[in-house]
Amino acid sequence: MGAGTWESHHAISNLMFCYAECVDLADFDGLSKLFAHGRIRSTSAEESEEGMNGAAVGRFYAATNRVHEDGTLRTRHLSTNVRIDIDEANDSATAKSYYVVLQATPRLPFQAIVGGRYEDRFERAEGQWRFADRVVHVDQIGNMEEHLSFDLSKGGVRYGDVVD
Repeated sequence: MGAGTWESHHAISNLMFCYAECVDLADFDGLSKLFAHGRIRSTSAEESEEGMNGAAVGRFYAATNRVHEDGTLRTRHLSTNVRIDIDEANDSATAKSYYVVLQATPRLPFQAIVGGRYEDRFERAEGQWRFADRVVHVDQIGNMEEHLSFDLSKGGVRYGDVVD
């Protein structure tokens, strides 16, 4: 693996940043599309080995995230320390990054509410890069009462517990 081409690096970075934008804007259909061919899972969830993909991702995020009066989550997901390794010959890539989620609501002053790491795998199919796998590690938890419908500090929530 290596740096890859600029085009590949740019396409993969865009996927990573599109995830953050979709979450912040409560674009749950967009999240479903990002993981149409890949899965997302969390080390805090019991089903971390299986994860979820496609429309299940959007349904899960819609069921567990609080959408505020402006139609967003009132968050900013920041991805930093992004390191991407690309294997152009095998149409695959990996990335590691940190994230910090900031939030402000009428009840909550602007502050960091959660921080952690992403471990990503990507694949290129028909010339387009896409998520193959995203593992979300939660390392620090702040005041999440205006963000999630469950208490993340007590562990993850199972898909079947929130989505029929």
